[in-house]
Amino acid sequence: MNTKKTQTLLRVLLVLGILILVNFISVRIFGRLDLTKAGVYTLSDASKNLVRDLDDRVTVKAYFTEDLPAPYNNNRRAVLDILNDYKAYSKGNLHYEFINPEGEKNEREAQQAGIPPVEVQIVKEDKFEVKRAFLGLVMMYEDKKEVLPVIQNLGSLEYDISAAIKRLTSRTKKRIGYTTGHQETALTSMQRASQEINAQYESVPVDLSSNTAEIPQDLAALLIIAPQTKFSDTAKYQIDQYLMRGGKVAFLLNKMNVDLNAQYKVARSVDIGLEDLLENYGIRINSDLIRDAQCASITVMQNQGQFQMRSQVPFPYLPNAVNVDRSNPIVKDLQGLIFYFVSSLDTTLATNKGLKAEVLVRSSKHSGRQSGFVLIDPFHRYTPEELAESNIPMAAVVSGSFKSFFSATSGSAVSGEGKSLVAHTTKSPDTRIIVVGDGDFMKDDFAGNRGNLTFFVNIVDFLADDAGLITIRSKDIDQPPLEQVSDGTKKLLKYGALLLPPFLVIGYGLLRWRRRIALKRSFESQL
Repeated sequence: MNTKKTQTLLRVLLVLGILILVNFISVRIFGRLDLTKAGVYTLSDASKNLVRDLDDRVTVKAYFTEDLPAPYNNNRRAVLDILNDYKAYSKGNLHYEFINPEGEKNEREAQQAGIPPVEVQIVKEDKFEVKRAFLGLVMMYEDKKEVLPVIQNLGSLEYDISAAIKRLTSRTKKRIGYTTGHQETALTSMQRASQEINAQYESVPVDLSSNTAEIPQDLAALLIIAPQTKFSDTAKYQIDQYLMRGGKVAFLLNKMNVDLNAQYKVARSVDIGLEDLLENYGIRINSDLIRDAQCASITVMQNQGQFQMRSQVPFPYLPNAVNVDRSNPIVKDLQGLIFYFVSSLDTTLATNKGLKAEVLVRSSKHSGRQSGFVLIDPFHRYTPEELAESNIPMAAVVSGSFKSFFSATSGSAVSGEGKSLVAHTTKSPDTRIIVVGDGDFMKDDFAGNRGNLTFFVNIVDFLADDAGLITIRSKDIDQPPLEQVSDGTKKLLKYGALLLPPFLVIGYGLLRWRRRIALKRSFESQL
């Protein structure tokens, strides 16, 4: 009997010892098992490297009201989990504390730190009540402070925190230029895009309309966004020489002018003066519009008897692009972006010029294009023959060592505005340009689709050699759209879902019935 008691006691002590050892190891060795496909609950390598490289202490104060109901309690838990991850990789340089701002003193402290109270609805004793709550973070490093006033979007939480840490620890901001003087879309006119860019960079307008204009040499990247008037040779020369010095340029261009205000909606090709420059760099924007069966819908007015009704109709000139290059960090985690009257690209020129062209975004397998004079009819039903193309390039990056468009040996040197435009630098170091056949996708009207805004800011990061944030930002994406299927497949799925369940129930019932008959016969034969 004593032996059994001794064995039982030893087993209990052994189990306790194992539990203590496991807890001891788990405190010192951090790990996480994330079974999601995109690693949603795992810090990206960029975030890990960011906190590993901290050279001084970062203090995070999380002002969160306790005992909030769902879904607000999930926010607190998510923040706690991710701060634990950051702390584990920071080598002791990131510390955090949670503060429950109850009482007048604590509420005042939270508001002075930059965390405003928000009103949340809760259900208490079967009644809706409104409660003041705090759901924000304050991050401090040396004498600087960053505030995330309200944690709402958990999908972008890692990006928000990592971007704040990067802003705190960066000594200077890189400068991003955007051209003006040709009726371009100014970066400052796009509220959401401008806010995202200016959080990490200093944006600088570059007016290329005058003969004496020059592009600053310290720009990390140059953006050319939807110009409407033709670039002069002098302006093109400045762009060319900026690229020859190793600069990086994004050409986000509208090759077709779409007039939706006229009685008949039409699209015509426009000459913006950059066509020959781009062809010299190994890529061409075609004078056409892509239409795609996988597309966004628009609201139109339709007559129903004596009434006019609003209805949603698919509009193939707004492709919902999901066919992206999963090996390129700009787009690899995007699940879809919507283009607005996009033109196709020809990347075949790059090979002969010793350059590398990578297509970032393509159309679906049921698409087509129309060139020349295009009549836009939202009610037109496109036939399979009109959507018989597939994988049409819509955005691409060209990289390598570019030759100057204005070199004397290329035959493209010109005299413009009273002076000879011969390149001082005739060949660039390895650099890159990005070309998109749509200059409107990042505007506020279309940036409601998170993928559009993410794509635009990823372009800037990629050109500015700040690709680390791309892998974090792209986690904040919309749910992927459903893949387009044929009408026959739709009917098969529809009737299959309708008829298969009752047939399975009937089949199971028949199987049980036959088993019961077999058992009954077996029992009768034994009697």
